[in-house]
Amino acid sequence: MPNSSANDALVGILRDTVVALVRRDGPDLSARQLGVFLTCYLQDGAHTVRGLAAELNVSKPAITRALDRLGELDLARRKVDPMDRRSVLVQRTLKGTAFLRDLRGIMSEAQTVVAEAPAAKKAG
Repeated sequence: MPNSSANDALVGILRDTVVALVRRDGPDLSARQLGVFLTCYLQDGAHTVRGLAAELNVSKPAITRALDRLGELDLARRKVDPMDRRSVLVQRTLKGTAFLRDLRGIMSEAQTVVAEAPAAKKAG
């Protein structure tokens, strides 16, 4: 089990990342929307509404609502599966790829700040 200070560091990185996302001029995603987005962008392979619902253990309508918002922001798009026209595939977009790159940068900066905090406390 990770120690308390490691857990605090992870929560600090999450907090700093969320705060940076809130402050910047860009999409404001809910936790569910961000979870769907990250699943689509970080896991290879085709993603469907049914598959995302199973992966995230939420209902298909919840995934549909999240994808509606991601589509409005051009962070993901839906396309009919040419192999099974009853199924819808989720596709990445250039804007979504750029958002992920920005998110990685924000998290990297947050990690640096959190890592430097204990050193600053000892020096102070």
